[in-house]
Amino acid sequence: MAVDELTTPESAETPTVTGERADLLEVLANHRHFLRFTTRDLTDEQAGLRTTAGALCLGGLIKHVASVERGWADFIVDGPSAMGDFTAMTEADWARRDEEFRMLPGETLAGVLADYAEVARRTDELVATLPDLDAAWPLPKAPWFEADARWSARRTLMHIIAETAQHAGHADIIRESLDGAKSMG
Repeated sequence: MAVDELTTPESAETPTVTGERADLLEVLANHRHFLRFTTRDLTDEQAGLRTTAGALCLGGLIKHVASVERGWADFIVDGPSAMGDFTAMTEADWARRDEEFRMLPGETLAGVLADYAEVARRTDELVATLPDLDAAWPLPKAPWFEADARWSARRTLMHIIAETAQHAGHADIIRESLDGAKSMG
């Protein structure tokens, strides 16, 4: 089965949108496509291989992007409590978080891509149905966020897009290091 057949959310499930929301969804869909495309024709073993000096593998990178998108979509709906207090995380919490960067025993590329497709479907539905893109929450407590900063749903969606684009670039480097395949060019 082709990557896009396996991982592209059903567009019929998301209401039709226009204007700014359509633009946000189009840009996000484009970056998701390039991220997923890096896994085309790979085995589960290949998706779990580290090919660069970093600890990232393609399957783990997609797991991470899905987790980040899920967390920020939850933030849009429920505010900072959906993400927790990063300043209170224990070593065990950080170790569990590190697992999202690796393919764990029993995980498959198809399963990782299916989870990402479900996260994408949910986010797309949220963008289409959210009453107000200006609705804002304070950011969760974390040493990397400015104290007392607030993000609107719009700003949060732009962050999801930026994260996806950045990691699609990482994925392209990992894939090229694996077997020379490129997403573009």
